[in-house]
Amino acid sequence: MRLVNEADVAGRRVLLRVDFNVPVADGRVTDDTRIRAVLPTMRYLIDNRARIVVIAHQGRPKGEGYERRYTLAPIAYALGKLLRQEVRLTHDILGMQTTADVAALGDGEVLMLENLRFDAGEKACDPLFARRLAELADLFVNDAFAAAHRPHASITGVTGFLPSYAGFLMNKELGTFERMLAHPAHPFVAILGGSKVSDKIKVIDKLIDVVDVIVIGGAMCFTFLHAQGHAVGASLKEDDWTEPARALLKKAREKGVQFLLPIDLVVASEASADAETSVCDVAAGIPDDRMGLDIGPATVELYRKAIAEGRTVFWNGPMGVFELEPFADGTRQVATAVAMNSGAATIIGGGDSIAAINKFGYNDLVTFISTGGGAALELLEGRELPGVAALEGTP
Repeated sequence: MRLVNEADVAGRRVLLRVDFNVPVADGRVTDDTRIRAVLPTMRYLIDNRARIVVIAHQGRPKGEGYERRYTLAPIAYALGKLLRQEVRLTHDILGMQTTADVAALGDGEVLMLENLRFDAGEKACDPLFARRLAELADLFVNDAFAAAHRPHASITGVTGFLPSYAGFLMNKELGTFERMLAHPAHPFVAILGGSKVSDKIKVIDKLIDVVDVIVIGGAMCFTFLHAQGHAVGASLKEDDWTEPARALLKKAREKGVQFLLPIDLVVASEASADAETSVCDVAAGIPDDRMGLDIGPATVELYRKAIAEGRTVFWNGPMGVFELEPFADGTRQVATAVAMNSGAATIIGGGDSIAAINKFGYNDLVTFISTGGGAALELLEGRELPGVAALEGTP
């Protein structure tokens, strides 16, 4: 890939694709991690007198026009505060006013188009929509790693019409994961949580080939525990994935990879903020009317020890329903263990792990926070990311 600093951007219109799909509540951005991650690229373009047209998406609108709940207005405001300069937002995507606003841009100025997904042509990768986007600019920069697994018009389509470059974030994300997989310091500990084994089974399969320890938490642990013959009560499990889970446990044993599963769990009859909880040993089995909603204290100590011994630590997914305080301690303790391991390369793999690391105040104590949940997982599976392939294929 060619990087943005290889392009002559002075006085030229730069179409900058970012992923600002961030949480918004009451008209305000509540987590600006993804916005801050793109600031190095934006400041480079501003300092080098580019005329910047920012394009992004938010949520899942119908693709039939403007929907107020998905407007990028709060995001444009948050970006302007971080850049300490005005970021104007267009009221449409490709109308006459947008064309005029782009033409009026001065050197170092920033304009943001409205949510690309208001037009169905974005997700459909409509060539006409891609060409009309491209006509707004002289060159294209993709700094949206978190959307690189989407073959959409603003990710792959525009590269057929403009000289295309990767932004600094895109390059940093890809380089970090490449080094993690190809040249990790050992022991390499991978922590995986979340709700479904089916979402991460290919990642686990690939990681078994390169890691020393796999730590499993979240509801996905119950499919593995069920595969081992443990009673999991009313806990979420995927019966169709029991055999694949059993096969992964066998592969780990054959490879000499330590595969850690919970030995005790915090259980309750429901996931609620005022639930009555108790701790249940896995060996004893979870009662039929209870479900596991967090890892227990003995499991926390087991996992903390494994994490402390790691020299490369990758974390994707919470240990329980950490949004509710009765079930937050497992994720809190894992986040603490990761943050306190100052001798390791600690990589947070996007998604809910970002929310967790920020919630507990450890975002400045880890080596790298990836902005891409789905994109990171597909990269770890060994799949080609369409957005990256499009950049690599441009002349």
